[in-house]
Amino acid sequence: MFEDFPSVLTVDQMGDALQIGRTRAYALTAEWERTHGKSGMPFFWCGHQKRITRSALLWYVEQCWAQNPPAA
Repeated sequence: MFEDFPSVLTVDQMGDALQIGRTRAYALTAEWERTHGKSGMPFFWCGHQKRITRSALLWYVEQCWAQNPPAA
């Protein structure tokens, strides 16, 4: 699904992948930090910048899908 994306993404790239705005993308990483990993987008710090792995992005999409499956 996200094969064309690099293995490590910026928050803006993650937002582009999910087709969400920059503010929402950063809010997802803040949620991850605030909830100690219970919800939100997994990320790591690279210096003073947040980074998201492609596998974390896929995990997040799978979690969203599991919580909100499409209507049959």
